[in-house]
Amino acid sequence: MGSLDGRVAIITGAGRGIGREHALLMASEGARIVVNDLGGATDGTGADAGPAQEVVAEIEAMGGEAIANDANVTDWEGVQGMINQAVEHFGDLHILINNAGILRDRVIVNMTEEEWDGVIAVHMKGHFVPTRWAAAYWREQSKAGNDAPRSVVNTASGAMLGNLGQYNYSGAKAAIAAMTLVAAGELGRYGVKVNCLAPIARTRMTLATPGLEDVVKAPEDGSFDIWDPANISPLVAYLSTADCPFTGGVFHVGGNEVGLYGGWSLDNDDIIATEGRWSVADLQAKAGKLAEGRKDLASVTTSIGDTFKLFGQRGPTG
Repeated sequence: MGSLDGRVAIITGAGRGIGREHALLMASEGARIVVNDLGGATDGTGADAGPAQEVVAEIEAMGGEAIANDANVTDWEGVQGMINQAVEHFGDLHILINNAGILRDRVIVNMTEEEWDGVIAVHMKGHFVPTRWAAAYWREQSKAGNDAPRSVVNTASGAMLGNLGQYNYSGAKAAIAAMTLVAAGELGRYGVKVNCLAPIARTRMTLATPGLEDVVKAPEDGSFDIWDPANISPLVAYLSTADCPFTGGVFHVGGNEVGLYGGWSLDNDDIIATEGRWSVADLQAKAGKLAEGRKDLASVTTSIGDTFKLFGQRGPTG
């Protein structure tokens, strides 16, 4: 018996990398899988139905059930068709894994409109459109008395905390974390739990980032590979189980680590006040107290290379 027996899952961007590992693991746990992948390059250009078909073949070779789908996750009608395909082929839909993503890194002063629009579209609209059509289906199922537990797992990134050179990507990933909270609140009435990952792993996108090729190499001695994308998938499968208690969570995951982000917080100790309306002079006199005991705000952001190097230096924890 697998932890996902009887459940039907759509996984976007499942032809390669982390998405492929999600599909293989979830199939091994009994889920029936719609393997969605446009088959584009890391920057989103091009298309190739091959990767999705290859993953379907791998799942079928291990005795699982899967079908391929090559819809662009930003295509309104195409994604509606993907939801319909899952229901028509497998009889229902229980799980949506929003995983598809692209990179078009550039510092702000050199970023083009196309580089901005492409990343925002694939990540933000590419999470919204599948979630919207899945939610519409689940609402109708709930009204009809089908109360099967449903799950959405979104994909953010540690870049949501701010990675230099990724103004578009970091912004989109932070938005996905916020979108997760909204979806968890709105869709709970239909039996849907919505969570989010911020994964760290070796993928085509990290390998395409200058300076990371050597950082994320698999160890030659056969020891535990903290960069293996397969390390991410057990958390995705767990968050997709019918009895998972979490919703609205944003999870760090990488290597052998899983953590739950606390999100933005504001305690009484983080607030200053004045009599009536603030004046600029009053703020000049008092606002310094807000920074006491805190890092310089500009130092909170880092480069993606530094993020991965720090994780690699930490190594497997236990």
